[in-house]
Amino acid sequence: MDYKVLYRKYRPNSFDKIVGQDYTVTMLKNAIINNKLSHAYLFTGPRGTGKTSTAKVFAKTINCENRINGEACGKCLACQNFLNSSDIIEIDAASNNGVDDIRELINNIKIAPSFSKYKIYIIDEVHMMSQSAFNALLLTLEEPPAHAIFIMATTNVESVPITILSRCQRFNFKKIDFETIKNQLIKICSEENIKIADDALLEIASLSEGGLRDALSLLDQLSTKDSEITLDNILKNYGSISTVFIKNLVSSIENNDVNAVINAMDDLENSSSDYKVFIKKLVNELINKAIKIKQNFEKSSFSYEKIKNLIIDLNDCFNKISIHINPYALIKIILLNYVSNSSSVDLEIKDEVKLPLKEEKEQDVVEIFNDVKLNDDFILKIKGVRINNCFTTAKKDILNKYQIILNENISSSDVIQSFLIDAKIVAAGDIFIIFSTTLESTADLINHHLEKIEEELTLFFKNEVKIIALSEKEWLDYKKEYINNLKNGVKYKLIEESDLKKDASVDDSQLEIFAKKMFDSSKIEIV
Repeated sequence: MDYKVLYRKYRPNSFDKIVGQDYTVTMLKNAIINNKLSHAYLFTGPRGTGKTSTAKVFAKTINCENRINGEACGKCLACQNFLNSSDIIEIDAASNNGVDDIRELINNIKIAPSFSKYKIYIIDEVHMMSQSAFNALLLTLEEPPAHAIFIMATTNVESVPITILSRCQRFNFKKIDFETIKNQLIKICSEENIKIADDALLEIASLSEGGLRDALSLLDQLSTKDSEITLDNILKNYGSISTVFIKNLVSSIENNDVNAVINAMDDLENSSSDYKVFIKKLVNELINKAIKIKQNFEKSSFSYEKIKNLIIDLNDCFNKISIHINPYALIKIILLNYVSNSSSVDLEIKDEVKLPLKEEKEQDVVEIFNDVKLNDDFILKIKGVRINNCFTTAKKDILNKYQIILNENISSSDVIQSFLIDAKIVAAGDIFIIFSTTLESTADLINHHLEKIEEELTLFFKNEVKIIALSEKEWLDYKKEYINNLKNGVKYKLIEESDLKKDASVDDSQLEIFAKKMFDSSKIEIV
């Protein structure tokens, strides 16, 4: 097979061809020039940033017989035989991570190099080694033979024991900047006669996320002899999202256009785009916008504080989405929470005007966001009352019943699925239910539309329900409060909701009632 993939073909074979890691290259060359070589090095950093390539170049240069200013000559016996040298041993720790593999290495390391000055061990993905293997390696690192040098590489330095770290010279490889990757792609496309549109080249550089190897792999997969690589090719094949789409979505949120946000998220889901790529691109766009607003370079109805909170919610979403949650529905709810109701007049459903929704099932969701939201003071007040009342009547069998019914029916209601996709029932008693959500913004959204959601849930459970939503942090605080009161034998009773007014101010003493009255441990299952 004559063809060699691009990332292998253009793998650097000398220090001057390593891109994006100038500091590390300079330090390694200086160590060679000044003859100050350590017995162990650790290269850390994201994938595709040149760790293994640099390790190979470093090893080659160390054993070169006629170095010139810290660079290998490429002509001596050591350089010519580098790829097949018995004195350069490469080990993939992902597949050779056991203690027996390391013991074999230790036994061989005592043997002097065949024809080079040093015997160099390159251990890739060293964090994959077992604890017993690390312990065996540690003995060698403490008292290595004079002819041995270790160069280890890892993408997960947190998993490398501190005892190993402390015996290595560590070099942190950073993500390669966008401009450097773009320029490398331009150069390689020119050399390989690859036709590529400018916006497609920029998209590949963006998708690589600082990894030149990933950029070259994408370029390799997309390139053909005759046709030009276009942005559309990338968007269709790799689930990427165009910059125009992101900018239009941010504009829709900024302009409080509920329909446009919903339609954009539907298009995103139907296109099978990678939601992680989408979140990253959206967050980057929001960060750029927030900075411009803070610097007074841009005027916007979108406040800096609002953008900051949205970025935090999206980041939490990115880190906490599980396989049981539809990520697109969850992201949609997060975004809609930042769309003001000030434009609700334009969204009213009238007999003679149909909403421009792609699917009629979205109508209920839009109607909810058009409803007048519950007063914040009222929500704060009723939260304490309902938590108290749920704790008063809570039982494990009721909790289990509600959980089963909700899991079986949630997909039958687009309204409930949209709101509760990120929520789980953590306590239930009689008619009272407490939901816990991953994101605080989702809990706020549910609490602002309690009545509408309760109508839907009543159909599921076939009885009246009263709910309240808490963030995970809030729920953990209440659980801690419960445990403390349980130890102290605190008693409590139901509080009537009939006297609460939706526009009433908060009565602090009323809010404290639930915190002073807890329940017996047999009544509720703490989740």
